[in-house]
Amino acid sequence: MDELRRQLREAAAAHRPDRARMLARVERAMTPPTAGAAGGRTGSPASWLRITGATAAVAGVLVAGGYAVASATRDAKPTHSTATPPPPTPTPAPPPTTGADHAEDAYLRGEGVVDPHSNRFWAQSNVRLKTREPLNALTVELRVTQTGGVTDTGSWRSLPVDDFTVSSREENGALVFRWTLKPGRTVPSGQHVFAGQYNHAEGGRDAGDDTYSASAAARSSGEEATLHGDFTPAVPDSP
Repeated sequence: MDELRRQLREAAAAHRPDRARMLARVERAMTPPTAGAAGGRTGSPASWLRITGATAAVAGVLVAGGYAVASATRDAKPTHSTATPPPPTPTPAPPPTTGADHAEDAYLRGEGVVDPHSNRFWAQSNVRLKTREPLNALTVELRVTQTGGVTDTGSWRSLPVDDFTVSSREENGALVFRWTLKPGRTVPSGQHVFAGQYNHAEGGRDAGDDTYSASAAARSSGEEATLHGDFTPAVPDSP
């Protein structure tokens, strides 16, 4: 059935009636015969029958052609459909990153962070200080709460080692590191790090009770600044 419809559509589309030939037939049919010697009649019933028949034939061809085209068009069906693509899936926003809490006073700013290279047996706590003024006095103290097995393994600072007096001691259930700027020495403006290192009992250590403090004096004005803060824990390295 589909093949027959296709052939009908192709035949209807290719059909082109020869209108000039049809009109010539109509015109010949309408031309009256030549009058005879006796002055015969100008037409006859047979002539008018020929005219009517030719006209009806032309009309029939035109109507038939139009019907065939309309029929073929009506029977035609789409061979495919275009699917609407689904809307893109929205990408969820990444969770916000939690940073260290800051302490700030005048020109001095600080934060405490457990170093990310700490592990299940050993850790390092970093006190980061940023000063907008050069300093001629500075004391930094780090208190690591005794959570089990906490023992001193060393300390360091980003400033020259000869500029500070360094100590560590056990005090009131905590390991205390202290850095004190020597008289006549200066701390330049910028960011500086003071780090305490220690062993601890096996496992992830909770630094929630650890604290730091700093006291300073600006070299130019003598203005003093004091900070107190706590620590942001870090995920320990795998053993």
